Amino acid sequence: MHTVVVGTSGVTASDVLAVARGGARVQLSEEALAALAAAREIVDALAAKPDPVYGVSTGFGALATRHISPELRAQLQRNIVRSHAAGMGPRVERDVVRALMFLRLKTVCSGHTGVRPEVAQTMADLLNAGITPVVHEYGSLGCSGDLAPLSHCALALMGEGDAEGPDGAVRPAAELLAAHGIQPVELREKEGLALLNGTDGMLGMLVMALADLDTLYRSADVTAALSLEALLGTDKVLAPELHAIRPHPGQAASAANMLAVLKGSGLTGHHQDDAPRVQDAYSVRCAPQVAGAGRDTMAHARLVADRELAAAVDNPVVLPDGRVESNGNFHGAPVAYVLDFLAVAVADLGSIAERRTDRLLDKNRSHGLPPFLADDAGVDSGLMIAQYTQAALVSELKRLAVPASADSIPSSAMQEDHVSMGWSAARKLRTAVDNLTRVLAVELYAATRAVELREGLTPAPATRAVIDALREAGVQGPGPDRFLAPDLAAADAFVRDGRLLAAVERVTGPLQ
Repeated sequence: MHTVVVGTSGVTASDVLAVARGGARVQLSEEALAALAAAREIVDALAAKPDPVYGVSTGFGALATRHISPELRAQLQRNIVRSHAAGMGPRVERDVVRALMFLRLKTVCSGHTGVRPEVAQTMADLLNAGITPVVHEYGSLGCSGDLAPLSHCALALMGEGDAEGPDGAVRPAAELLAAHGIQPVELREKEGLALLNGTDGMLGMLVMALADLDTLYRSADVTAALSLEALLGTDKVLAPELHAIRPHPGQAASAANMLAVLKGSGLTGHHQDDAPRVQDAYSVRCAPQVAGAGRDTMAHARLVADRELAAAVDNPVVLPDGRVESNGNFHGAPVAYVLDFLAVAVADLGSIAERRTDRLLDKNRSHGLPPFLADDAGVDSGLMIAQYTQAALVSELKRLAVPASADSIPSSAMQEDHVSMGWSAARKLRTAVDNLTRVLAVELYAATRAVELREGLTPAPATRAVIDALREAGVQGPGPDRFLAPDLAAADAFVRDGRLLAAVERVTGPLQ
């Protein structure tokens, strides 16, 4: 099994995906263990002094003015975990929780938190045992860290609360730890606070959303190309020299992908023969501009994610010169902004895809295709309601595009008076990505049917490969009305698991 080694300088997006989704094992480097021990010596020395130090010998948040005596400090650390594990609502997905745990371990191993090496090792042990704490949907304001979600994870380290075992069954965490020979952690000074104080949940969801969108944006180029072909559009607008004079890299990549998919098509440009059109509609002609802008947004989001993956987010932090200083690095604004920005781009990509689908179904704008791509229009309704479903999904995407990061709600008796809402931005982006997959599946379903209805014209080899693979996957082609939901679900799976891209790239080679 693949092993990810965690050092002091952060991790990569591929590391996060390997642990969160691939079940990779986690190992602490010798460098990390040494940094953990050195930082702990600093915390222990400060704990022995009479002067109050935030997080070591004081309360937290608005209660930071109280100095805590040595005999109460272990209780203080247990109490912060227990009291902050106050999440509510549905359970958060397993991959999100594993990413959350792994990214908190990344910061702990930086040597800036003061956590003992044995605590970090126990965090790795839980991941390696496949023990996933139960984390709930609500409880993070995206400032002072993803507090409630991280607290539920820390609770499991203490052998408290509930967790999911590798078999998928939820059991008391104490039972799962005992079954895997893992000793619960007895927290000491600063450790409870250090386990809770990070942007790890929102960052993990950003990393996974970027991975999913990388697939979906290439898939959107494919479905846009198929729609252009089915509408007898022109591929001349995809010429590289046209995109070179407006040098956005995402736009050029999207146009190149569409051109590759359409290579060898006998459908493109046929409107020049018998039904002249000066230009195709915006949803067809401007597909690279819209998808390209989304790609460039993703590039900016990756930059932010990479910086955050290299960061040590905690408060207070242990500095190399021995100081333990309070800071505001836990504020989620940098991550929250790009999560919201991506949701806007996702909504627009879904919107333009829906407009192409609607055009394919409208006999007044589809250039010779039957109404709703029906077999016997009037007797058959064809894909009429498939487009309704797609429109409902797009409308939801637009609601999900409303930024969470524009909101703030004060907490902790006005000590934490401006928060990022980054966790909320991440949760709604996750839903948006899921729905975008369905939107593209409906366009794929309509466009492939429309291409097959262009009798006497030969589609591009890549298009033929997609149609053949889709039919092999159980998605039926043109014909009388039938129960559509299974076909749409199969088309969704075909996009979601990468078979669409695989079918195309066997002909075109890797898309950009």
